[in-house]
Amino acid sequence: MKIDVLLGLQWGDEGKGKIVDVLTPKYDIIARFQGGPNAGHTLEFNGIKHVLHTIPSGIFHKEKINIIGNGVVIDPVILKKEIEDAEKIGADAKTNIYISKKAQLILPTHRLLDKAYEEYKGDTKIGSTLKGIGPAYTDKTARMALRIGDIFSPDFSQRYNIIKSHHEKIFAGYNFSEKNSDYEKEWFKAIEFLKLFKYIDSEIFVNDSLLNEKSILAEGAQGSMLDIDFGSYPFVTSSNTTTPGVCTGLGVSPHKIGEVFGIVKAYCTRVGSGPFPTELFDATGQALRDKGHEYGSTTGRPRRCGWLDMVALKYAVMLNGVTKIIITKADVLSGFETIKVAVGYKINGQLIDYVPYEINDSIEPIFEELPGWKKDITNCKKTKDLPIELLNYLKYISLKTGVKVKYLSVGPDRTQTIKIKY
Repeated sequence: MKIDVLLGLQWGDEGKGKIVDVLTPKYDIIARFQGGPNAGHTLEFNGIKHVLHTIPSGIFHKEKINIIGNGVVIDPVILKKEIEDAEKIGADAKTNIYISKKAQLILPTHRLLDKAYEEYKGDTKIGSTLKGIGPAYTDKTARMALRIGDIFSPDFSQRYNIIKSHHEKIFAGYNFSEKNSDYEKEWFKAIEFLKLFKYIDSEIFVNDSLLNEKSILAEGAQGSMLDIDFGSYPFVTSSNTTTPGVCTGLGVSPHKIGEVFGIVKAYCTRVGSGPFPTELFDATGQALRDKGHEYGSTTGRPRRCGWLDMVALKYAVMLNGVTKIIITKADVLSGFETIKVAVGYKINGQLIDYVPYEINDSIEPIFEELPGWKKDITNCKKTKDLPIELLNYLKYISLKTGVKVKYLSVGPDRTQTIKIKY
């Protein structure tokens, strides 16, 4: 068996949570391989809307195992609340969640460091979610982090205080004096709560599962254009959001990667700062935001909206080895007379068709236009129900990327998903 991968091909918020939920019945195990509570994976079913931040999106399928992998960073307070909320609507968390002992802890002072760094940067801040993700990954790289398996160590409190003291010295250098003692108390209570769950050597568990013919879907967070190495640096997240992150975030070798499902919105959005070549500042951009309810599921911030960026999409397909494309939020485009797609960039008068090192706000997108469609597609159930203009749009995306569109989402509910047949 090989491990299949599902990840975002844009700047996040592509609808990964819903699609994982839709695909989960085909798999035995769903495994998160990177990121932390800065993720917001939204699921809708049976009239219920639920947002997951750390738990894999297969949690509401009771017979499935959900692994929080070693590449994930965990805030115990957020995870505790997330588990409790999921259990209220039927999840069997204590049975179905397995946590890698090597997953890293986000300390209360990591959250404060995040805020201190952003305040120091001023107008050049990256738009962090202030969840402590970056500082937590920094400590991991600096080899001074606490991992969740350490909560069972007799010297856990002592090691915690050493790291806290180190962070306080950094605060002094930034003249940052904010405290969060209440959050710290809550954090230690959450640690005790999390001791009740199953902890595994996830790399052993995952590889043994593959040997025993168990099917696994690796779930990514954020999006490819936010990858720490290949995204629009420095306006990126702090982990590898692309397919290679599966190998390091779950402990599998590259030859064990199977299908790679790339999730793409029918248009583009971005939260926070950073270059966004196709961003719309006009009524069309606002229409996309309003129709698509484009507000961050984690931060609540309005998302920046723009047309589909084919240059960035082809780049993400290349980086990830995408084998199947899944388009989401196609229903938001219903009603537009024409739809634009960026097929090139102009930089200093030069035309290019790739994502350059110098990706910044000076890039001018070069657009092609396609006919839009008027039909409300939210009740469509089969490929034949879709308007010809939308089918042509899907074929256009497949032709440009060299990868077929496998599924189409026409609404937020898990039932509003169509398997595309050519």
